[in-house]
Amino acid sequence: MDCDSSSPGLPDLVPDPYYIQAASYIQRVQMYALRCAGEENCLSRSAYRPGVRDIDYRTLLRFPQRVKNQGTADFLPVKPRHQWEWHSCHQHYHSMEAFSNYDLLDVITGRKVAEGHKASFCLEDTSCDPGVRRRFACTAHTQGLGPGCYDTYNANIDCQWIDITDVPPGNYILKVTVNPTMQVQESDFSNNIVKCDIRYTGSYVHARNCRITGS
Repeated sequence: MDCDSSSPGLPDLVPDPYYIQAASYIQRVQMYALRCAGEENCLSRSAYRPGVRDIDYRTLLRFPQRVKNQGTADFLPVKPRHQWEWHSCHQHYHSMEAFSNYDLLDVITGRKVAEGHKASFCLEDTSCDPGVRRRFACTAHTQGLGPGCYDTYNANIDCQWIDITDVPPGNYILKVTVNPTMQVQESDFSNNIVKCDIRYTGSYVHARNCRITGS
C-alpha cells in the first residue's frame, strides 16, 4: 500500500551526543545564586534541608544540550496554552513538565546516584538547517520545534545541570532523555537517549564516549 504523501507525519527528536561531550564541566555555586533554580526544583534534596545557608556551595555537573527535530511534523507541547506555567524567576512560560530528564547512574549497578532533574524548557527553534525558517519562539503563544530545527541550551543557563554535591568521585554514566514521558508522539523513540561515560575527580569532570542508545 502506498503511503499517503499528504499525511501530516510525526516529529522525531534526536539529542546531539557530541554537543554534551564537548562542553561538560564542574561548577561550585553558592546557594544565594541558585534561588531561581531552587524554586524550580533543580537542586538535589539536601539543598532544601533546614540549616542550609546562602553562603553554602553546591557542586553542579553542567553540560549543554542540543535537540534536533528530524521528523516530518512539528513537535508541540501536549498542554494547551492556557495551562502553560509562568515562571516569574526566569520570566518565561514552561509548556512541558518534562522535556528532558537528566540522570547520573552508577557505572556498575546502573542505579541513580544523583537526583535526575526533569527539565521543563521553553521550546523554540534556536536555529534551523539551511533553507528552513524559524517559526517557534519562547513566548506565551508559540512554543514548539519545527522539522529541520534545533532547540539549544547552553551549559551556563539555569538548571542545565545535575546537582552532584552528594556524589563521591568516581566513574558514572550521564543519561539524557528527551521527551521522557513519551506524551508527545514521535515516529521513532529509539533515538531519544544519550549516554556518556563520566569520570569525576571531585574537582573536574571528563565526559567521553557520548552516544545515542535505545534505553
